[in-house]
Amino acid sequence: MADKKIIAVIGATGAQGGGLVRAILSDPDGGFVARAITRDVNSDKARALVTQGVEVVAADLDDEASLERAFAGAYGAFCVTFYWAHFSPGKELAHATAMARAAKRAGLRHVIWSTLEDTRRWVPLDDDRMPTLMGKYKVPHFDAKGEADHVFRDLGVPTTFLLTSFYWDNLIHFGMGPKRGPDGKLAFTLPMGDKKLPGIAAEDIGRCALGIFKKGPELIGKTIGIAGEHLTGAQMAAALTKALGEEVRYNAVTPEVYRGFGFPGAEDLGNMFQFKRDFQEVFCGARSLDVSRALNPALQTFDEWLVRNASRIPLD
Repeated sequence: MADKKIIAVIGATGAQGGGLVRAILSDPDGGFVARAITRDVNSDKARALVTQGVEVVAADLDDEASLERAFAGAYGAFCVTFYWAHFSPGKELAHATAMARAAKRAGLRHVIWSTLEDTRRWVPLDDDRMPTLMGKYKVPHFDAKGEADHVFRDLGVPTTFLLTSFYWDNLIHFGMGPKRGPDGKLAFTLPMGDKKLPGIAAEDIGRCALGIFKKGPELIGKTIGIAGEHLTGAQMAAALTKALGEEVRYNAVTPEVYRGFGFPGAEDLGNMFQFKRDFQEVFCGARSLDVSRALNPALQTFDEWLVRNASRIPLD
């Protein structure tokens, strides 16, 4: 254990960080050991990690000093923010800044920052193709992460910038799976028209991140985009039909309709899907399937993910 490099993993009980911890655990000869960073070391998920032999350390993204302590002695860190816990772009930027500063002071040699595009580079605030939200964002949960990239760069933190994709797990946990209409038929709703949506199993994000740490210095300063497949809504509906054993039709609504659905974050997500639709070549082009598979040879396709997870998708 002493000769293994410690990776401090923010959000170790969440989707991305948890996937990385599991990837490290399943690769005992890979040269890395996980240090799980979480706010609540007494949660069931944190206790489960302890039983698997993982070092679990308490830190809070609102407490920069706690992050520096949690990073001390580590080789690298996986840094991610949690927009949907607070819906605050300002808090995302503050949290990213705290992690970057702590990483710099702790002398980390490789940081992965899980980021996304700042969509305002393509859709300026005065562009009325999509509404401006919160006064200064187009896609708040994207823009704040992209805006934070410069903090890692300006501080000279040795960083790989990881562009993730739509989690297929959102069909299970985020209410985005097929819904049964009044006619009893299932419909899968996306405002993507006939454009392709890069998607990935959340578990594979962690495996790709481990692949980045294994590559080491050659990926520092680089932006790496990952996806399991690029699929249209119609292709996803066809795969769901096959996996669920009943027809799932693709309900291609407009972004305007999606923004009006009224659930928390609907406007943000409506704008997000519109950005992915209108800038498909840019968005898909930044997420190479070949690069993703090179980092993670076990990368799952949507069909493969559905074989393992279709039974978990709520259909109410």
